[in-house]
Amino acid sequence: MAKPKIDYPAEILWALQQEATDFARDARLILAVDLYQSGRLSTGLAAKLANLPIGHFLYELSRRKISPFGTTADELATDVENALAASSRQ
Repeated sequence: MAKPKIDYPAEILWALQQEATDFARDARLILAVDLYQSGRLSTGLAAKLANLPIGHFLYELSRRKISPFGTTADELATDVENALAASSRQ
């Protein structure tokens, strides 16, 4: 596995009140969530990047109110309404 290095000032750890290992873990998760949300990674690959089992990554998405289906709840509701309307016309 590739291990990129990110340089940051020590004050970052102080400001966040974190150890370097905790900061690295959180940064991986934030990056994975962002790449998933922007459509650049699937949930599976994002979970791998975050070094989490897929179920835990999906939990993290839900904590952040991000749909694992790539759409918002409102978009899903609209899709359901449209599907029901289309099926009743047939």
